[in-house]
Amino acid sequence: MSWDQVADCRSLTGGTFNAVHLVGLADGTRLVVKIPPGPDTPLLRYEQGILGTEALYYQLAGRCRDVTVPAVVALDATGAAGGYLVMTECPGSPWPELAPVPSGGERAELRAELGRQVARLHTLTGTGFGYPSGAVGPLRGSWREAFADMVNAVLADAGRFAVTLPRPAADVQEWFTARAAVLDEVTTPVLVHFDLWDGNILVEASSAGRRVGALIDAERAFWGDPLAEFVSLALFSDIEQDTAFLQGYRAGGGAAAFDLAARQRLRLYQAYLYLIMWVEAAPRQASRERLDWLHDRVFRPLAAALDNGSR
Repeated sequence: MSWDQVADCRSLTGGTFNAVHLVGLADGTRLVVKIPPGPDTPLLRYEQGILGTEALYYQLAGRCRDVTVPAVVALDATGAAGGYLVMTECPGSPWPELAPVPSGGERAELRAELGRQVARLHTLTGTGFGYPSGAVGPLRGSWREAFADMVNAVLADAGRFAVTLPRPAADVQEWFTARAAVLDEVTTPVLVHFDLWDGNILVEASSAGRRVGALIDAERAFWGDPLAEFVSLALFSDIEQDTAFLQGYRAGGGAAAFDLAARQRLRLYQAYLYLIMWVEAAPRQASRERLDWLHDRVFRPLAAALDNGSR
């Protein structure tokens, strides 16, 4: 693509990390271009190289039947955060922007289709556990080791950015370590998106009704436990109550059994995601309104989990 091919360009809103632009070419092609913050922008450790991670996710996920993700057109992964990622535009609008918001039978059908797609994605397996970029350490032979690297990295970020945690960092680390034995049940590294909240699910209108159009924003992806996917899929709620999604996931070949060990692992992954959400607010200079929201939705539940993790 050269500049003389560009017919129009506009910025897209909604992201909190990359600058995102929609580019229209003279031949009618529409591309999405992601540009990370500049080299002087403070990053969480896992955020280093995440454009390369996102590109890898799309390249692998694109092999899955009946799953739509952006196709990678170009990638410059130079620098700590990466230079740019160019990809195809996908059909549909983010779920929260739909009018009317899906409800009743329509919502159940969409969630079931989403479940089938996620099950297909969870057939993608790797050779080691952890973040593909190696930003928090090399791929590990065990999920317990890799997850410890991930937790320790975000706790180190909390110290680097002087973030107040619900408990001292050493106590938080001990909380994770004391419960880590259940992670040994995970023996196959599965590609996990880890950010499949509603805003990253595009829904497309068609003559047959609305359908899942695409899954986007895979920057947080890692090789790990497929159960970790359920945390963002049920952000601030309980995946066990999402009957339609689970029926679709199981119909698509996914395994979703919620025994005691599985629920313990889910608590670990939820706490990890809450840590990321709370700590990243510092380098991103979140507004007071955003901080108040995070304190209510993330900080307090994390504190409660640290106090009552054995339940």
